[in-house]
Amino acid sequence: MITIRPSDDRGKADHGWLNSRQTFSFANYHDPAHMGFRALRVINEDRIAPGKGFGAHAHRDMEIITYVLEGSLSHKDSMGENHVIVPNTIQAMSAGTGIVHSEFNPSEDQTVHLLQVWIEPAMEDVEPSYQQISFAPAEKRGQLRLLAGPHANGNGASAVIHQDARVFASELRVGEALSYPLAPGRFGYMQVARGNVLLNGQKLGEGDGAAISEERELSLAGAAPDGAEFLLFDLA
Repeated sequence: MITIRPSDDRGKADHGWLNSRQTFSFANYHDPAHMGFRALRVINEDRIAPGKGFGAHAHRDMEIITYVLEGSLSHKDSMGENHVIVPNTIQAMSAGTGIVHSEFNPSEDQTVHLLQVWIEPAMEDVEPSYQQISFAPAEKRGQLRLLAGPHANGNGASAVIHQDARVFASELRVGEALSYPLAPGRFGYMQVARGNVLLNGQKLGEGDGAAISEERELSLAGAAPDGAEFLLFDLA
């Protein structure tokens, strides 16, 4: 079963410096029918104006993943981490017992466009940690590139999170296709970042999401006119 979450049905927040679209209930947007999906709690698509951002604020007991689509995002936190996140980079932060961080757009003229994902951890009160991994754009073209999962993969190419969940990124041009098996009892979620994609024959456009259950295999194909970039989640 595939349940599509149309882009225009998402929550909306426009603060001038921040334009945000929220797949699940977040901040002032509350919809009891959309409180998350499995361990997925937040998928926010944010556009942050040049020189603007979120001041220091706290989190705990959450796996927070940031995926930049355009521009750059400056991150500072109470662990002493100070980094800039750009496209083709995965940032994963385990808030655990508590962390304070800030996020700003360091550019003077370019808006930063990003997806931020929150995943509920399988355990509480872990030691906070920060991971940032960059990869070549070709690694996600025509294939699924693992960004984060519950286990280290030996070469440090993906982040480790405290949940039985895997996060992939992919770009599919028009005519490119791939398949992904979902094991029995597993669930999926797709979030389209850009363009159009066919998911088991159903077309999803930019900003659309899809909750997936009782499907044994996912068939994914780039759709006209420009193909797609998307995140795919494999969830317990």
